[in-house]
Amino acid sequence: MEGNQVALKQEVLKKLREVSPCFLSGEALAQGEGVSRAAVWKAVTNLRKAGYRISGSPRRGYRLVEPPDLLTPQEVEPHLRTKVMGRVGYHHYKELSSTNDKAKALAAQGCAHGTLVVAEAQKAGRGRLGRSWHSPLGSGLYFSLVLRPDFAPHLAPRITLLGGVALCHAIRELTGVEAGIKWPNDVLVKQRKVGGILTEMEAEADAIHHLILGFGVNVNMESCDLPATLKATSLMLETGKRQSRAQILAGILLQVEELWNRLLSDGFEPIADAWREASVTLGRLVGVEKEGGVIVGRAKDIDEEGALLLTDQGGHFHRITYGEVLHVR
Repeated sequence: MEGNQVALKQEVLKKLREVSPCFLSGEALAQGEGVSRAAVWKAVTNLRKAGYRISGSPRRGYRLVEPPDLLTPQEVEPHLRTKVMGRVGYHHYKELSSTNDKAKALAAQGCAHGTLVVAEAQKAGRGRLGRSWHSPLGSGLYFSLVLRPDFAPHLAPRITLLGGVALCHAIRELTGVEAGIKWPNDVLVKQRKVGGILTEMEAEADAIHHLILGFGVNVNMESCDLPATLKATSLMLETGKRQSRAQILAGILLQVEELWNRLLSDGFEPIADAWREASVTLGRLVGVEKEGGVIVGRAKDIDEEGALLLTDQGGHFHRITYGEVLHVR
């Protein structure tokens, strides 16, 4: 019975969307679906509870006034152009502690490569090096993909760079904002953070069981939504208008899928070249915070494993695999 109610709700939404902004009578909806008008009324009530603005008139029926800015499958699917990412499994939640944690649990249960976990808000979102990620309700993108790569664990950092390229390219194409990547996983606009990547994996010495590629993106945050301690921005602040979170999510998923397929067919070098083109780190004097102190040097390149290569002021070469990078100039 519950499955029938969900299916009816989706069909009612589809029909109202097709005729929007016009009205569609309850009787027409009921006859079209072969149900009672009471069942249609219940479906409309459930849609309203989910956030859809639907007006009603005794004589004219129902009208979809404005779809909500939700990340449900129904809102994202019209924009989705992937074949795998977000298609094989789509798990949507109003709130989670962490989309990465939920994705890891699903991966451990054997879910398919390309399974998507997305939340409207996170209570304990986190970024790289264990930092927290500010995740307010309904204004950002918080999602994770389950990936099952067939390569050695030491190559996993490549996927972090791939995620950064995907996010950067999607932002550029969909908003016109000139985003760039700070090694390894921050996406910046005018030196302010707009998004980040967190990659986690379950592996043995020579094989990856699964890899979780997590994204956090500031989409429709106002300045007051961003903590003063964060040097951050949002796509809305940069463009001056609200952005469709569903459209941006679909765009990122498409970029991930295309880059993943490129990685499998042509190797890492095309991904590395795209990362280099988008980098705002290479060529700069940077400081890298390590446990033993700060290494200051010129960022020269990345290697085949995604590590940052730099030369310090004494001419010594360093290969950086982890640490916080600070742009000096």
